[in-house]
Amino acid sequence: MPAIISVSVVSPPFEITQNEASEFARELFADSFKDIDRLLKAFQNGQIEKRHFVKDLEWFKANHTFEEKNNAYIESAVELGKEAIVTCLNDQNFLQKNIPCEKIDAIFFISSTGISTPSIEARIMNLLPFNPHTKRVPIWGLGCAGGAVGLSRAFDYCLAFPKAKVIVLSVELCSLTFQKNDLSKSNLIGTSLFSDGIACALVCGDEAKAEEFNKKAASPGIIATQSTLMPDSLDVMGWELRNSGLFVVFSRDIPHIVEGWLKPNVKCFLAENNIQLDQIDCFIAHPGGKKVLDAYELALDIPPSMNEISLEVLKQFGNMSSATILFVLKRYMEMDIPKNTMGLATALGPGFSSELLLLRWS
Repeated sequence: MPAIISVSVVSPPFEITQNEASEFARELFADSFKDIDRLLKAFQNGQIEKRHFVKDLEWFKANHTFEEKNNAYIESAVELGKEAIVTCLNDQNFLQKNIPCEKIDAIFFISSTGISTPSIEARIMNLLPFNPHTKRVPIWGLGCAGGAVGLSRAFDYCLAFPKAKVIVLSVELCSLTFQKNDLSKSNLIGTSLFSDGIACALVCGDEAKAEEFNKKAASPGIIATQSTLMPDSLDVMGWELRNSGLFVVFSRDIPHIVEGWLKPNVKCFLAENNIQLDQIDCFIAHPGGKKVLDAYELALDIPPSMNEISLEVLKQFGNMSSATILFVLKRYMEMDIPKNTMGLATALGPGFSSELLLLRWS
């Protein structure tokens, strides 16, 4: 089965504490909301302690055109995406020898927070010594589900081409979508939650001879995946495109949707693979927010301990959209997890949709 061999993560340079972000929001929104003190409790209730942005807070106090924000996205995405790829292919924690860029057969590029044609991976390929025949698969618009979907599509590719070495690069610069003049509660909640993050994963097929460079005694192999779209749910999560950029669509009902919809979705997926939920030891959940993690526990009847790593990533980095689940996965992969341990990766995104991956360390 295709396996995830290495994962790298990169955080942008500007670290902002949640208290700083809360005061920033108070300064901007105090005149717009009579109940600003009540709304600002979201900054503390979400249990996020700090986040990372590509620009400092002063930058966000000024008005910026869509063009300015998108140019900043391209510049930072190329710089930080390049760093993530180099780190992933040279990480001595996961690899006993480096993997040259020219040995990569395909790049799956995942993002939802900026627009670029040529796409970001093409720009990076002009800076790193990739084979010019490397296949490029840019995937846009999957939001928080994108990291998990990227792994799933890399899995599909490696099934078709078992000798392949594939990278999944996720670049999400959510802060650059911030709308200073959007006085909606969705924007205020988004300001309390979203952040910037970049991650890269190396996925290898069965015949890629991973034993020659894999350093870990056991790595997570992907057994099966499942993509699910909820009908008539387009307004749950996403972007509304206006003249000044991307405006967040973020339904307050997401935790309730998770509680009612996810359990049968997960149980059906596991049953098709002859697995029971109590056989899952590693729960690799995209932490969309504290309420979403709580909803996972209620829906699947799992103990809070199974969400500890996801919650810790949320506390330290916030919601980095598609990159977040790779931050969680990296922490699991840094542990010495025994062979045959079962894992379930899950992420939710616009559509409304879910992506599930069944993993086994081998």
